[in-house]
Amino acid sequence: MDQAAITGESMPVEAGPGTRVYAASFARLGSLRVQVTGVGAESTFGRVIALVEQAETHRAPVQRIADRFSAWYLPVVLAVAALTFGLSGNVLATAAVLVVACSCSFAMATPVAVLASVGAAAQQGVLIKGGRYLETLAKADVLLIDKTGTVTLGRPQITDVIPLDGRSEVDLLTLAASAERYSEHPLAEAVRTAAAAHGLALGEPAGFQALPGLGVRATVDGTVAVGGLSLVPDAEAHPQVRALAGLGKTLLAVTVDDRLAGVLAASDTLRPEIPAALAELKKLGLTRIELLTGDHQGTAATLAAELGIPFRADLLPQDKIAIVGEYQAAGHTVVMVGDGVNDAPALAQADVGIAMGAAGSDIAIEAAHIALMREDWTLVPQSVRIARRTARAIRINIGFTAGYNAVGLSAAAFGILPMMLAAAAQSLPDLGILANSARLLRHPTPGRYPAADTEPGKAADENRPAAARQPGPPVARL
Repeated sequence: MDQAAITGESMPVEAGPGTRVYAASFARLGSLRVQVTGVGAESTFGRVIALVEQAETHRAPVQRIADRFSAWYLPVVLAVAALTFGLSGNVLATAAVLVVACSCSFAMATPVAVLASVGAAAQQGVLIKGGRYLETLAKADVLLIDKTGTVTLGRPQITDVIPLDGRSEVDLLTLAASAERYSEHPLAEAVRTAAAAHGLALGEPAGFQALPGLGVRATVDGTVAVGGLSLVPDAEAHPQVRALAGLGKTLLAVTVDDRLAGVLAASDTLRPEIPAALAELKKLGLTRIELLTGDHQGTAATLAAELGIPFRADLLPQDKIAIVGEYQAAGHTVVMVGDGVNDAPALAQADVGIAMGAAGSDIAIEAAHIALMREDWTLVPQSVRIARRTARAIRINIGFTAGYNAVGLSAAAFGILPMMLAAAAQSLPDLGILANSARLLRHPTPGRYPAADTEPGKAADENRPAAARQPGPPVARL
């Protein structure tokens, strides 16, 4: 059973009598009869939808920069006009004060900048559902990220090949892939993919036999069996096997003529661009980054240690939304990045939810406020940069308008600015706002990878890290 959508477990689990399974899971191999314990809103999936709806209802409203400024602008203008008339009695000067006060420029300050940024972001594969999320993202200081399918590829890959009987690693992988050649199990696919990535020629298995709950057996240069460690209980005593198990990896024993030949380790692998993207996010001010996953402690600990960030494991959807709420209650602005059904409530509750749109579930994309249309983590810091540039542009727009109006109101109040010039002058801030906001349309697009990796004249693919260019998953020990 592939239950990653609900539990976040990257590896499929064996389901048998007495096993609890969830709606929105997939039977990857075999069939099963289930007893329904909850339907509709009572199911786990139904409760996830209810959590999303509650989160959307209880999210705090975003107070926009222009709203705060305009709250006191009109009273100030009226006060200046009243003082002008009261002190000078000059009706034309009073009228000039009211005419030069360009209120429409304040109304334009935010939406024009937001419109330009949203359009530029869409061209780069970032779909933003509202300008208020740009303003909020610019203030974010906490980043919470899902694991399976978000920072990892979401599918098992062979990471270690450990021979234990004197064979070479290539021979062991060739035997295992040959025995698994016609198996439908997800881990069998990972073994075949690893062999194909290294150009290994597979043998034709004879007498193929699937062993439910254990693995497979076939004749390939002897009787070869591949499956869980239960095939050879003594394998767990081997130091290398214990070390791999401690890292949270899924282990496959390979036997030849009922003798242990070696062990293969599988795990969900990290997306190659993640470390650089997280480093850039820290530079942008998101100093608190935490991994949230429904996967097991051992698996999460290994990945979090590789990234150098804290983690929380064995989480259900309601646990993730509670963690988001904890940070918000402490005064933090929270960004949540996820892709699955189990991430949807936290995406909706977060100040800004970002969904991996290309691979994400429909409910996650619906609940999130920003959707990334490519499976590319470099778009996350790119989104933050867009938000920061937008916030700066809005502040410049408002600052310019405020300064311009202050000068104009003063000149009109003292009778320096005649009525006709005041009427003409009130349109100038609009042009300044349009010119400043238009800069956001020419938002620079940084390289897919850091500039240090790029050499002039090379094609983009040549500048990518080796791990990102490989045709298949790497096998660490080969």
